[in-house]
Amino acid sequence: MLDVIQAKTEAAQRLALHGLQGRLSKAVKELRQTLMNVLAYLTARIDFPEDEVEEKEVLPPLLDAQSKLAGLIANAHAGIIYRQGVRVALVGRPNVGKSSLLNALLQRERAIVSPLPGTTRDTLEETINLKGIPFVLIDTAGIGVTADPLQDVAAQRSKQAIAQADLVLMVVDLSQPLTQEDRDIWRFVSENHGIIVGNKADLPHQSHMKGMTWPKVNTSALTGHGLPELEAAMVEQVIGGRVQTTDELLVTNPRHQQALTRAQKHLCSALSGLKDGLPDDFVTIDLTEALNALGEITGETVNEELLDTIFNQFCVGK
Repeated sequence: MLDVIQAKTEAAQRLALHGLQGRLSKAVKELRQTLMNVLAYLTARIDFPEDEVEEKEVLPPLLDAQSKLAGLIANAHAGIIYRQGVRVALVGRPNVGKSSLLNALLQRERAIVSPLPGTTRDTLEETINLKGIPFVLIDTAGIGVTADPLQDVAAQRSKQAIAQADLVLMVVDLSQPLTQEDRDIWRFVSENHGIIVGNKADLPHQSHMKGMTWPKVNTSALTGHGLPELEAAMVEQVIGGRVQTTDELLVTNPRHQQALTRAQKHLCSALSGLKDGLPDDFVTIDLTEALNALGEITGETVNEELLDTIFNQFCVGK
């Protein structure tokens, strides 16, 4: 219920409601049952060698489970983004139009805009909804070196915001040639994930952003030119343009993502063991660990369930 209350967009609310309705639990229970059936079969062969255990194919169901598990894990990155949002730092030297761009994306006057450089003295955060994804926009102070101690403190806070950001928008003034300060900032942020935003596209261009290898979008915060393209590029950067649909099952909890990843690791080891002809007891170790990992999501344990499955499906121990 807390996820529903804290959801920042309608898409995030739908995903949280899917969690309340047990859709992930149902999908994971089906995966567990597939693995449990195989584990029960292999365990019966090991523990009851005197009984005749009918031969069963184990690779096809395990490969099917592997495919479904991979699908859940592939969706987890997008699901967590919808739930937690994306932190986006707007960076650049003073007076390139970062605050104007923030206001244009928000479609309201939130940041103070002035022709004087250094107006922004601290980071400022606001959230927008793009395709159901919460983007937390962080307007930062210019990070160049100045003689103003307060501006230098603001620059340090900007650097912290950049380090914590999921996506960086480096804003460049198209109406001026690239400066050494622009190049220094690029060197500072280039290891991040980001987009180069050529702002002031309504003015004659003098900057060509040479050597900057991120995707580039030209905008004008004054006229609105390029803003839809920038928004589309932001979505593309975080989820590859893949937008969540109403009925789609996405994993939104990082703990669940970790459990699924561990289950996948052990299932892959079990499959490798089968293909390499390892004894059944080696394979059952990995299958048990995969089931334990999935049980962290469903709240189920292996031991009693395994015995019940063996005696329900096979005529052994009688």
